[in-house]
Amino acid sequence: MRRFSLVARLGAKDKAKVAIVQGDSAVHELDFLDGDGRLAFGLGQALEQLSGLGLRTPEAAIDLALLAALVNASDTRISRAVNGQGGWTREIDLYLPVHDRDQWSEITEHVGRMLRFLTGDRWRLFVRQRPASHKTLATDTDKLPLHGLQGVSLFSGGLDSLIAAIDTLTSGGRPLFVSHYWDAETAKAQSYLLERLETKFGDDAFKSLRVRLGFDRNALDTGQVEDTQRGRSFLFYALATLAAASFGMRTTVSVPENGLIALNVPLDPLRLGALSTRTAHPHFMASVQRLIDSLELDATIENPYRHQTKGEMVGDCADLPYLRRIVGSSMSCSSPAKARYKGLSPRHCGYCVPCMIRRASLHAGLGTNDPTTYTVEDLSAQTLRSDRAEGEHVRSFQLMVERLRADPGLARILVHKPGPLIDVPAEIPSYADVFRRGVFEVADILDGVVAEPG
Repeated sequence: MRRFSLVARLGAKDKAKVAIVQGDSAVHELDFLDGDGRLAFGLGQALEQLSGLGLRTPEAAIDLALLAALVNASDTRISRAVNGQGGWTREIDLYLPVHDRDQWSEITEHVGRMLRFLTGDRWRLFVRQRPASHKTLATDTDKLPLHGLQGVSLFSGGLDSLIAAIDTLTSGGRPLFVSHYWDAETAKAQSYLLERLETKFGDDAFKSLRVRLGFDRNALDTGQVEDTQRGRSFLFYALATLAAASFGMRTTVSVPENGLIALNVPLDPLRLGALSTRTAHPHFMASVQRLIDSLELDATIENPYRHQTKGEMVGDCADLPYLRRIVGSSMSCSSPAKARYKGLSPRHCGYCVPCMIRRASLHAGLGTNDPTTYTVEDLSAQTLRSDRAEGEHVRSFQLMVERLRADPGLARILVHKPGPLIDVPAEIPSYADVFRRGVFEVADILDGVVAEPG
């Protein structure tokens, strides 16, 4: 196992000597400027899109996006299997040039704790002043600020973000949707759904900021790849904050996520801790908000659907007939590309945790046949092997259903498993209730499904 040190640079003129704290670590440098001297890896295009809306981005928000991009590079190009303790925990140091070193120096330890909670790795952040040649990275604009935008909303192309978009637009809201993508399937779902929303609500009903950001071996050649991508969540928030902070007034960032997935209570001990994603966990959201506030950025993040199950979100959608027509084009699966191993085009697998929650929500909320194409169309068609991917999570859900039916009060204990809820003490009963309702929602589609060891 090795500790890694990733050093962010800002162009050829950024030759400042960086003192590597861990002398025996594997050191890699990553230049965030392209040949034309603008920010690379999608960040420059994001600033240009905001400039095109007449918005100018604060330098601290650009620092935050650079940090999130550096985290993403580390997270995807450093293998857990090769470098992680117990096959998971990596040790990563980040060296970041920032606009205001004094401001960032006060929160580096907080950033390390926040990322540790999110990914399960040990992170350390070291900051230095940006080189004088790039003291300012914001893109100037000669356009008047676009009038009437009402907040920022994350738009992943998944079912929850689609429902939130329909709800907002139907009520007359005019949001700026922020999307991140790297793989083709995510990009395809986002593009198609945004086009459909524009057709229905009009080309002036919303604006969208789409950022393609990722790091292949040509950008960062560690010789390794990692697919777990727990740090991607931080990138979502950073890009949304990049947009919201550009409004010039206090702006809300909506993170639409149903309560069951937001908590992501481990269904069994194998999914405890960092093995479960924590994108919208209340503690992580509170930690990100503290970072945003420390950087004096005018953005407030919230999850308006945190006390609803996915099925309740579907059933309460402001335009259910419209949702029914386009829901099949949304993408919820954790890894749709794995269908290729069976000679199929990318699609929902039908048996990962997000797919099962999706199936249950459409069963509960639509009351009609699910229009989604799944690799495993019918979970009850055959006995599923619980020691294989097709049956592993089915059996975990079934065991959790049995536990909650035997002791419904257990939910108030289990909701604390993924992480502390000290930031939302008054909401603990509501979280316990949405966890219980969400599990029973999935139970309704598992009647007759058999999963057992082979």
